[in-house]
Amino acid sequence: MALPVVLLLVAGAADPTRPVVDTDAGRVRGRDHGAYSTFEGIPYAAPPVGARRWKLPEPAPRWEGVREAGAPGAHCVQLPAVGQGGPSGSEDCLHLNVTAPSGGAGRSGTRPVMVWFHGGGFVNGSGDQYRPERPAVAGDAVVVTVNYRLGVFGLFGHPELGGAPDFALADQQAALRWVRANVGRFGADPHNVTVFGESAGGLSVCAHLTSPASAGLFHRAIVQSGSCSTTMPPRSLLPGLGAYEPFAPQSRTVADGVAAAARLGCGGTPGTPGTPGTLNCLRRLDARTLATPELTQTFSTVSYGNALLPLHPRRALETGRFHRVPVIQGTTRDEMRIFVAPTLAAEPIGGEAAYRARLERSFGAGTARAAEAAYPVSRYPTPAAAWAAVLSDASFTCPSLRDSGALARHVPTYAYLFSDRGAPNFTGLPEVPGVPYGASHGFELPYLFTLAPLTDAQRGLADRMTGYWTRFARTGVPGAAGAPVWPRYGAPGSVLSLAPGPDGVRTVDARAAHHCALWDARWPGVTTAG
Repeated sequence: MALPVVLLLVAGAADPTRPVVDTDAGRVRGRDHGAYSTFEGIPYAAPPVGARRWKLPEPAPRWEGVREAGAPGAHCVQLPAVGQGGPSGSEDCLHLNVTAPSGGAGRSGTRPVMVWFHGGGFVNGSGDQYRPERPAVAGDAVVVTVNYRLGVFGLFGHPELGGAPDFALADQQAALRWVRANVGRFGADPHNVTVFGESAGGLSVCAHLTSPASAGLFHRAIVQSGSCSTTMPPRSLLPGLGAYEPFAPQSRTVADGVAAAARLGCGGTPGTPGTPGTLNCLRRLDARTLATPELTQTFSTVSYGNALLPLHPRRALETGRFHRVPVIQGTTRDEMRIFVAPTLAAEPIGGEAAYRARLERSFGAGTARAAEAAYPVSRYPTPAAAWAAVLSDASFTCPSLRDSGALARHVPTYAYLFSDRGAPNFTGLPEVPGVPYGASHGFELPYLFTLAPLTDAQRGLADRMTGYWTRFARTGVPGAAGAPVWPRYGAPGSVLSLAPGPDGVRTVDARAAHHCALWDARWPGVTTAG
């Protein structure tokens, strides 16, 4: 046994007051925080290193003694989310973290389970970034946060792999199997599991809704700012950027893998199918050689047309081929402001003419005229803010509502719009004059996790949101003490707007307010679905 593992097993052995749970791979010792306990850095699969790189996850090896679970494990290999810098993290990263109300560890129970998949565009992030004591304590739920392989390590494809197996999604499924086998020992009910996630995590939840391999692994789903139809039009942020589609056909990913292998000196030339032994060559490369900006960006999309995702998830929803579980789905009011603002230094939107040019280059002249009529510059503080509103509705809000309609034909579905334009900016990104972030992408997260200070009014909203989310996890119907009833999605006015204040939580007609008839007709979004 390697010395670091021995030290992990011995550490904490002298403190018998800390909670210990017996998992199927061995005992783990967590930390007691009073109202809740945490167990961090628990392996749910074998390290995907060496010959296991680009293989489906295998069960974690057993250990002897008590393993220290008082601190998070390494995050998966990734480049910095903001700014410059080299890769950090480890390929040995398939860990999860359990937060449970005190008193349940080591005993079976009936608490609901909430499994969180983090965002970060499938190239950044980790489960331990999110402190879930609010839903654990206030909602009496056991919350599990998960690491999964990112970028080229999680979404690579190649003919020698038989395609593009979506290792990132397979990791998440392995974590869900771990939950099914072990979470009962943390005081929770393994037959009442809710998967939830934001951004790439929301897209992951969408994928699991439509993946045959995820059948039976969860019982409810919450999709935050990551619907199956999320997309961005070409040249929407910078002239050289194409359309953003988070799901790509397997054939495209495999072709990208062949080209990448050739550039790395591992056989073949771009445009050829490669040579035998290419994977062995690639597996011998250091992780830092693979974690480049180019490869990270190339392999940041989930592939469909394989065993995990036979269809584009949007097509699966449209044709009713998804798991019959209740769903909450929603977006923030100003999703795209945080994406538009940082690009303005390189390409400002100086006036109505520049705004009109942006509309035309991304949507074409006909749609541009209709969009300019629906989103006149005079209604917004700046042309850049108008452009962000267009993209928020076309790329996030209306696709989410469209998918909610498809879901609602078969399962109980609840739609929301997070609308607190005073939400705290916890991202570290500076505000840009003329485009206040408002209720931007991800800005609902401090209301569910401990990420940033909140005002008294915002804490009230956080209590309501936590109540809705955890009641849904427990029963399949969102509710909160003293809060308005959340109707099922369907009729106009059935979307719940979430904002602070006495009347901040109320139902609205979001499709009308966000011009979804225009976008459904003129920008259906996905161009490769099949």
